[in-house]
Amino acid sequence: MSARKCGFDSKKRLLNTMEQLLHYTWKHKMFPLREMTTTDGQRVEVVDTGLHNHNAGPDFFNAKVKIDGMTEVGNVEIHDRASDWYAHGHQKDPAYDNVVLHVCGVIDAEAVTLSGRRLPQLQLDVPEGVRQNYRQLLATDHYPPCYQIIPSLSPLIVHSWMSALETERLEQKTQAIAERVSRCEGSWEAAYFMTLARNFGFGINGEAFEQWARQIPLHSVDHHRDDLFQVESFFMGQAGLLNPEALPERHREAALADSYYQRMRSEYLFLQHKFNLTPIDHQLWRFLRLRPQNFPHIRIAQLANLYYSRRAGLSQLVAAKTVDQLCETLATQVTPYWQTHYAFGVDSPKNEKRLSRSSLLLVIINTAIPILFAYGRHKYDEGLCDRAFDLLEQLQPEHNHITRMWQECGLEVRSAGDSQALIQLKNEYCNRKDCLRCRIGFEYLKKSSLKV
Repeated sequence: MSARKCGFDSKKRLLNTMEQLLHYTWKHKMFPLREMTTTDGQRVEVVDTGLHNHNAGPDFFNAKVKIDGMTEVGNVEIHDRASDWYAHGHQKDPAYDNVVLHVCGVIDAEAVTLSGRRLPQLQLDVPEGVRQNYRQLLATDHYPPCYQIIPSLSPLIVHSWMSALETERLEQKTQAIAERVSRCEGSWEAAYFMTLARNFGFGINGEAFEQWARQIPLHSVDHHRDDLFQVESFFMGQAGLLNPEALPERHREAALADSYYQRMRSEYLFLQHKFNLTPIDHQLWRFLRLRPQNFPHIRIAQLANLYYSRRAGLSQLVAAKTVDQLCETLATQVTPYWQTHYAFGVDSPKNEKRLSRSSLLLVIINTAIPILFAYGRHKYDEGLCDRAFDLLEQLQPEHNHITRMWQECGLEVRSAGDSQALIQLKNEYCNRKDCLRCRIGFEYLKKSSLKV
């Protein structure tokens, strides 16, 4: 990454509130009713504010402004203070030579480009109502802070914003999958397995499951794929769960005396030597406040059974066209030993420990649908991408504290597409107080009077 790119990213992360509001005011043309002029008295008329740029380079591309009656087409840079032009090193950067207007909250210096051109500068005042409403968004203790305006939003605004958020979340997951494909040297099958494994962690152990999946050389497992016990030994061993130190102290004696554990450990030591395997650190697994059915032993046994069955490969996933077909593809249970155990040496009432319907639907939402969308993008197959959206609309919404909160605020949650959109809204906008990029925040800021 270039130094210029690093510097720009740092600048963007450190944008202060005033500069964010200036961006917002410029983008939405919230200009004062009086005539606007540059610092040297030239009249400014904004024809087109340009395309907001969130990457390296000036803040707005291809803007069109009239300065003293002359039409200028180029880029616009926005700063809290004009002297920030030098603080950010723009006077040395050729990328800023095409700036036609420097917009600032305070003009405290001239701005000169690398080519030596002195820029026209406009002092832009943020409307007081916008300032007050933004302060309310940042300061209110109610969550989400924009809750007052939600019931009054038009269905069109809500629908368009939810659709955009749903797509944004799928795009975000696609990027994560693409990064896994790259780490797996272009193997979509391995990236799919890694994504599936992560979501078998159901949040609390998601990161540990992804690290575990990275340590599973599937080409080696395939040599023993016809033997479920060997597949399970491979999986448990690479998870570090066959290490005696991984056994809870209160159950260690019973586990060490357990014949199944001894057989599996012996099998893994053979496989470890044969394939030069390195397990992950068993301390990565979290058990605190975890229900026994979510113990990594159970989830890994389910994954081993699923992998052994050969029913849930990428080709089978792509072939599934309905929710029921996906459920059938991903349905799994544990092997006989785990029907009566939650961990080595820890007995449980006999239970097939199938993946529950609710868990299965979460796996479909977080694994199957993003993989279909990402693979469709990779193959330029619009049908797969469309199917991903169709499946989200067919599925019932997730029920969690995020969806309940939005429902209490007046937003209707009718499908998994809606619940995914609202999760994206909370994680990427509300949690970051990024109200200026939010459509609901935009509507809130436009209001002339709101009481909190």
